[in-house]
Amino acid sequence: MSLSSSFSFSRNRETQKLLPSHQSLKLLSPMEVKLLGPVFGLYPVSSERVVSNALIPSSKSNPRRQITATNSVASKTHGDGATVAKVVGNPYLGAEVASPDLQKSLSDFLEEARDFVGDNGPPRWFSPLECAAQAKGSPLLLFIPGIDGTGLGLIRHHKKLGEVFDVWCLHIPVRDRTPAKDLVKLIERTVKSENHRFPNRPIYLVGESIGASLALDVAARNPSIDISLILANPATHVNSLMLQPLVGMLNVLPYGVPTLLEEIFGFKHGDPLTAMLEALTNELVVHQMSGVGGGILRDLFAVSANLPTLSRIFHKDTLLWKLELLKSAVAFANSHIYAVRAETLILLSGRDQWLLNEEDIDRYSRTLPKCIVRKLKDNGHFLFFEDGVDLVTIIKCTCFYRRGKSHDHISDYILPTRYELKQQLDDHKLLIDATSPVYLSTLEDGKIARGLEGIPSEGPVLYVGYHMLLGLELGPMVTQFLKERNIHLRGLAHPILFINDKDALGDTQMFDKYKIMGGVPVSNFNIFKLLRSKSHVLLYPGGVREALHNKGEEYRLFWPKQPEFVRVASRFGAKIIPFGVVGEDDICDLVLDANDQRNIPILKDFMEEATKKAGNLREGDESELGNQECYVPGLVPKIPGRFYYYFGKPIETAGREQELKDKDNAQEFYLQVKSEVEQCIAYLKMKRETDPYRHLLPRMMYQASHGFSSEIPTFEL
Repeated sequence: MSLSSSFSFSRNRETQKLLPSHQSLKLLSPMEVKLLGPVFGLYPVSSERVVSNALIPSSKSNPRRQITATNSVASKTHGDGATVAKVVGNPYLGAEVASPDLQKSLSDFLEEARDFVGDNGPPRWFSPLECAAQAKGSPLLLFIPGIDGTGLGLIRHHKKLGEVFDVWCLHIPVRDRTPAKDLVKLIERTVKSENHRFPNRPIYLVGESIGASLALDVAARNPSIDISLILANPATHVNSLMLQPLVGMLNVLPYGVPTLLEEIFGFKHGDPLTAMLEALTNELVVHQMSGVGGGILRDLFAVSANLPTLSRIFHKDTLLWKLELLKSAVAFANSHIYAVRAETLILLSGRDQWLLNEEDIDRYSRTLPKCIVRKLKDNGHFLFFEDGVDLVTIIKCTCFYRRGKSHDHISDYILPTRYELKQQLDDHKLLIDATSPVYLSTLEDGKIARGLEGIPSEGPVLYVGYHMLLGLELGPMVTQFLKERNIHLRGLAHPILFINDKDALGDTQMFDKYKIMGGVPVSNFNIFKLLRSKSHVLLYPGGVREALHNKGEEYRLFWPKQPEFVRVASRFGAKIIPFGVVGEDDICDLVLDANDQRNIPILKDFMEEATKKAGNLREGDESELGNQECYVPGLVPKIPGRFYYYFGKPIETAGREQELKDKDNAQEFYLQVKSEVEQCIAYLKMKRETDPYRHLLPRMMYQASHGFSSEIPTFEL
């Protein structure tokens, strides 16, 4: 059933009226709307939410699908304010084989678009059923579509976005000819209405191509409203060299782009070939084709099977109108760009040269006051349909999610999904497989046990230990805590890892893993907030100096003289777990350290520039700790040995706050913790000498005979 037969409209554009609650409607445009028929994937919003215009399904069933509006994920707030799914047991068990978070594809878009193409009404908003599980206090996300206008451009992302955003999508019917300035006014009315109702809630405008230009214009007209922009391949200019031949081609073709597809591929709806291709879209067959090739074939078959839908979405007259709309939207956005005050995230595809001009994007990044440009070099124009592009993950990696006036690394943090953990495990697979890490912890009775059994489940807990060269121990350790104990370590990291602009050290995407896994910029205030929220906090007092040490300094602690973490830990009664890690000298040799590079002019200049950009968090410290030089160590790999982690017995601070306020007592306690870390390192260095599986060959032989998933033994405890 088409959308046009599913609802009726009141055409009075001056009237806005709260509809009766039993109709379960919301107003979402400059007109009164009654949507009575079945529409797949549209979320009925109660009459508490009064804004300007919406699509609401009735209780009648769709003849092609039966819809059940249920929340498959119940949300709750984590101890540190992070949004987390409410689950039973450890959700990260078996993460190595987790399925991708985004399951839908172009096929689903084309299938669901059938319900939209017959609509003759005005532009209006709808909220997908999959987006019904958002956590309390979630910001509003308004999606403004690109050239297709259906509003289904985020269909692959609906479920995941819906857990952390209140998602509304703008639907612009195929036959609608609303000019750009009126579309901007429609969006603006919704923005103002929602801002009036929830003045402390941020409003995200997500637009692609034409929609991005409209979003920019809305932000420029409303500098006082708290808006965040996410612009996917924003239309910054119109390539006349491509536009003129395209317009000429559209005027020649009788039905537009789908006719061209038929001519190129020979697909005609109803032909035996098309029927065969439709059969091949069966998931089993496509799965057997496997991998990327299967995905490409699936999408190709989907296009062939949905040519009538495409013909209606991309009808010749509609495309000609969209090209005029494009030119107007680009002109409006470019003329108002200097008035934009919103923070902006630009997603830039490397293979979209039609509407994008990198010089314009550079101008945008310089003009917009708070702008992040994230380049996706292997992607094309229709970014949100492509495999490997996950909008929520990108938002996490750029620290672009917030519920208040600015991003809070503690309360606005979103826990990783099973698949995001799988990606981290895949990224560290070579290191983990090569080093076969051994984890030891200390039980309450003082016994040492293999595994993390001795780690307390409840926070606050402060882990204090030794930082390996380049922090090589981090990836295996943080992922193991999640897999084995569902304990999420919030690591305190250098602030340079969280900079997204041109002042960053190299490609900022290198540091995505720290943000996905919960890294927090190190500061006294952040330590305070993390312990207050009963988190498990990972602290390296030696910081950069320890992680970028010189030759002969492995396993040496570079800690400050002052007991910095003792008092804040005692204030919240945190358990302190000292730990040691060894193994860096078993996988590589440091052959070019900071002292060597200081004598090589090119490397010296690079090191000085990197150090200047990073800043010295210990500036003024006259000890070795104050010598924080940033450099890339020159390493020669070895046949890998093994990593060993030893977590000592938790040290209680509960009830000792008054005692540890005394300077001398705090200093004594601090030296005790430092001594425990040194003892952990010494224990591991001694015991690894007795490990028959310390070297790679014995481990390979053991797994060859016992199975590659078997746990490799170690020294006697």
